[in-house]
Amino acid sequence: MASSKKAIYAAIIGNFAIAVTKFLGAAVSGSSAMLAEGIHSLVDTGNGGLLLLGIRRSKRPPDDRHPYGYGKSLYFYTLVVAVLIFGLGGGISLYEGFLHTLDPGHGGPGTATVFGLTIGGLTLNTIVLGAAIVFEGFALRTALQEFNKQRGDTPFFEAIVTSKDPTTFTVVFEDTAAMAGLVVALVGVHLASALHMPIIDGIASMVIGLILCGVALFLIWESKKLLIGEAATPELRDSLRRLARNDADVDAVQRLLTMHMGPYSLLLNMDLRFRDGLDAKDTEKAVERLEKAIRQQHPHVQYIFIEADAIATAGS
Repeated sequence: MASSKKAIYAAIIGNFAIAVTKFLGAAVSGSSAMLAEGIHSLVDTGNGGLLLLGIRRSKRPPDDRHPYGYGKSLYFYTLVVAVLIFGLGGGISLYEGFLHTLDPGHGGPGTATVFGLTIGGLTLNTIVLGAAIVFEGFALRTALQEFNKQRGDTPFFEAIVTSKDPTTFTVVFEDTAAMAGLVVALVGVHLASALHMPIIDGIASMVIGLILCGVALFLIWESKKLLIGEAATPELRDSLRRLARNDADVDAVQRLLTMHMGPYSLLLNMDLRFRDGLDAKDTEKAVERLEKAIRQQHPHVQYIFIEADAIATAGS
């Protein structure tokens, strides 16, 4: 989690600096694609702050109102980030691109004076986008390195789907969308200039919007699964069943329910049938022994509730 926070801090600083530069390039050249990229970087800057807020709030300890803690706060803020990418990033890029397509001649290329040098709008856009691609490349590389540490030997896309910590793969997808958008914007402004077809710039802006909307929809879907309560992985559930069955006093696992209360907090409910002839005292010892074994092997299983079927039947 600490490494993810470092990546988010770096992304906030980088995205803000890139956003300012992109808006300057858009003001000088009148490029719709550049304006869309500036909006994208500004949204990413705010999203980084929301992810940090989600991490902070998810670490609050349990209380009377939230006895299982605040771990799911992180899932909520990840969902907000995805909605912002869709609405502000993708939506405004599509809208601006559509307007520029209808009126491709407005705000033609201009010039800017930087350190006494007069730079054309196309040249300035190329410099800005080229620098942004380099910065985003480093950010994406860092995000991928952190995600690869978390996933281990798990295949890339499987790790994304099964991950219960959305911060890392959210940053990966944001940076990937940013890189793709920068490439589209760079190609768009150059094609528009080379072919003398300003409409291409507007089309590039809409393509950027579609990329952002696609990424946002995927993040919304993943956040929704975690927010409404997703079970542990099949491998973890099988491991928990084996731990229970390996206990000499456990006859069978009747039911096993799990739910993630946060990236590193799991709720476990097990309905066990103990061997015949086991009295209440021995059953209590077996439950304590099993809870200890589970916590030792799977420390993130923080909330364990075991129902002894034999006791429930005897008391009915």
